[in-house]
Amino acid sequence: MPVARPETSDSRIIAHVDMDCFYVQVEQRKQPHLRGQPTAVVQYNSWKGGGLIAVGYEARKDGVKRSMRGDEAKKVCPQIQLVQVPVARGKADLTIYRNAGSEVVSILARKGRCERASIDEVYLDLTDAAETMLKETPLESLESIDEEVLKSHVLGLTLNENDEKEIVRGWLTRRDADHRDKLLACGAIIVAQLRMQVLRETEFTCSAGIAHNKMLAKLASGMNKPAQQTIVTSASVKGLLEPLPIKKMKQLGGKLGSSLQTDLGVNTVGDLLQFSEEKLQDIYGSNTGTWLWNIARGISGDEVEGRLLPKSHGSGKTFPGVQALKSLAAVEKWLKELCEELSERLQIDLETNKRVAHTLTLHANAYKSTDTDSHKKFPSKSCPLRYGAGKILEDSVNLFQAGLREFLGSYMSPVGGGWGITGLSVTASKIVAIPSGTSSITRYFHGQDRFHTSSEPSDEKFAPKDDNLSPSRTESHSASHLTECDGERTPMTHDTSTFDQHETACKDEATESCLTSQHHEPQPRLPNIDDGKRTYEQKRKATKEKGTSSILRFFQTNTCSSSSQETKCLGMESESLTESQNKVRTNSWCYNVDEIDQSVVEELPPELQEELRTWLRPQKQAKPSTVKRGSSIAHYFSPNKNQHTNLKKS
Repeated sequence: MPVARPETSDSRIIAHVDMDCFYVQVEQRKQPHLRGQPTAVVQYNSWKGGGLIAVGYEARKDGVKRSMRGDEAKKVCPQIQLVQVPVARGKADLTIYRNAGSEVVSILARKGRCERASIDEVYLDLTDAAETMLKETPLESLESIDEEVLKSHVLGLTLNENDEKEIVRGWLTRRDADHRDKLLACGAIIVAQLRMQVLRETEFTCSAGIAHNKMLAKLASGMNKPAQQTIVTSASVKGLLEPLPIKKMKQLGGKLGSSLQTDLGVNTVGDLLQFSEEKLQDIYGSNTGTWLWNIARGISGDEVEGRLLPKSHGSGKTFPGVQALKSLAAVEKWLKELCEELSERLQIDLETNKRVAHTLTLHANAYKSTDTDSHKKFPSKSCPLRYGAGKILEDSVNLFQAGLREFLGSYMSPVGGGWGITGLSVTASKIVAIPSGTSSITRYFHGQDRFHTSSEPSDEKFAPKDDNLSPSRTESHSASHLTECDGERTPMTHDTSTFDQHETACKDEATESCLTSQHHEPQPRLPNIDDGKRTYEQKRKATKEKGTSSILRFFQTNTCSSSSQETKCLGMESESLTESQNKVRTNSWCYNVDEIDQSVVEELPPELQEELRTWLRPQKQAKPSTVKRGSSIAHYFSPNKNQHTNLKKS
């Protein structure tokens, strides 16, 4: 649903940069002999020459259109060069185009906030750069202006064919221009410089629209192609929007646009101007009504989000006509291919950009051949995303089966036929950066054993390390440690449940566990102190049942102070160590309490912060504490500390 956002400023400078026939340019860079020749990129399937994905401008001049297939394009333009899109897993592989788009984004981001909208288009907020330029170099004092800037198209500016560039120069350097137009002029100069930089570094051309908001910049970028730029002045907004078909506006190409046409007789944006904001709110609701009223006047408060990376990853394929999938086995076969591709992209994003996705969504297009309700849409289904191709496939199959049951209803069986899938895709969304402090607390416990993830098939690539991050669905792992005390082995279990960075409670139904056994050097026997309270292990078990991991999992039983006067293990008093035993334990970590960085503590989930501070809080004592500086941090994390204190007092 559209969201009505008031403009934060009427002097923003926003550019929309759109690559010119990008797929063709990428192929021409890879195969330079294609430059200057009519070229098109086609799908990998060979039916009727393959569907056209992108058509070069030379081929367009000869009448080739994207709606054609390869065979038809050859009839219209016999000399056309058809380049097949790369193929992987039986479907188009767009990796080469995504990587080329990343090259462009890295250049455009040098001048301002940058939002990557798709493989081949980018929004830029150049307000700060334009303000700086205007302060440093008044436009009227410019002695020379680059040729590319003078080729700009300024909407509303009357041009003379014999003197177009000089007229544009005059508009750019006007002394009587208002502040908004001066900023637009600065924006035009900056965008032209960026476009030329992109051409030099990547060999790609691009077009651009420069305006005061994203909506107008997007509309303008495609008006003059290829390799040109268009400026939308405030005075030209009404003339630009009034004749524009209502379906050409973003978010009005679907049901809302159709409703405007059928219910209100609105066919152009200009037709929308006759309705008051109150009237539109009465019909479409407060938010949508205000949004419609705003866009008819060129008002949009959408911000450039400052995103260089995609918001989601997806993998999909269509199965038109006789290629439709008509069995669960066929669907699962293709889901396997799609999920493997999605898993690879997620893994690359994790390793390269330190980001994790949290939601898996399955989309499908389907039909029912034996039901009059064949227009019913296949419902999209979502669930928390688990990393690894095997887990993604398992969840995707479950989502598909749930959607299919809902699509077919109670009167048809999924295995009985009568249905077909014409489109299938899996998408990973809600992608966020891993917090910089996620694993920072572990630097205080480097003596501990590494966490272990559950055993997965070879296609399971995601293995959280120090940060122990398990996206969306938390995985619980328990490590059973055997500790020797005076020759007797005492088993102690530490929960090592991992956390989603946005959740503090474990989901029991989503947990998986594995057991690892680790043996340590012989330790002195810990005295058995029991005054009726629950033991440490019982406390840990109770905590685990509550679904919350304890910070005590970081402190193993071999963690002792190096103090020569007394030794503490998990806050319990132990027998004196011999010199040889001390030597054995020189690798044990020893930290002062004041070494704990409070900012690190604040990075923990709230439950762990409270637990940690509770143990760090000094106990009330009748006399000053005798704990000396340098005591082990383990002393302050004793589940039985109060117990020992009471015993001493007694």
